[in-house]
Amino acid sequence: MCIMIIQALPAILILAALILMGCNVYGSDSGGGGRTVTMHGQPLTLEGKALKVGDEAPAFTAVANDLSTYKFNPKSGQIWILAAVPSLDTSVCSTETRRFNQEAARLPNVQILTISVDLPPAQARFCGAEGIDPNRIRMLSDYKEAAFGKAFGTLIPEHRIECRALFVLDKDDTIKHVEYVDEITQEPNYDAALNVVRQLAG
Repeated sequence: MCIMIIQALPAILILAALILMGCNVYGSDSGGGGRTVTMHGQPLTLEGKALKVGDEAPAFTAVANDLSTYKFNPKSGQIWILAAVPSLDTSVCSTETRRFNQEAARLPNVQILTISVDLPPAQARFCGAEGIDPNRIRMLSDYKEAAFGKAFGTLIPEHRIECRALFVLDKDDTIKHVEYVDEITQEPNYDAALNVVRQLAG
């Protein structure tokens, strides 16, 4: 049908006719929702769907600093902060992790996980160099399967790193706060996340 219209109409009317007939003139839709963030202003794709407040946090596996397998299972009965960062070997990620290390001292009943694709030995060295208390923040590596990134919608497949994101979970592992930082070289909104944590902690 689209071909017949193209043959019958002057060139100037072809585009309008195609649009009216519902013909696709803008290319195919990947069906992935077009989720992106930026790094220094350049767009990067996010894999997986965006989680939202009210969703149940998915289970995932990652690698701990001692190379053991860490399994996050829903219904843990604890309040959680999950912080996805691109790489600990950057100033912004380092600043963010040190901030949560400080906040953890004032949140004794809150579990904090920081997830990146940095190798476990590199994460351990970072914690030692920056004075990160492993009893306050648990570092997890998503390097092996990117299971966290795929489940939480934080994986940037072009570079196989995480975007910068924060998730706050209640004791039923329901997401109560979520932020996917639009520009991954910027810090997240700490106060917004911490206010929700304090409300949950009572």
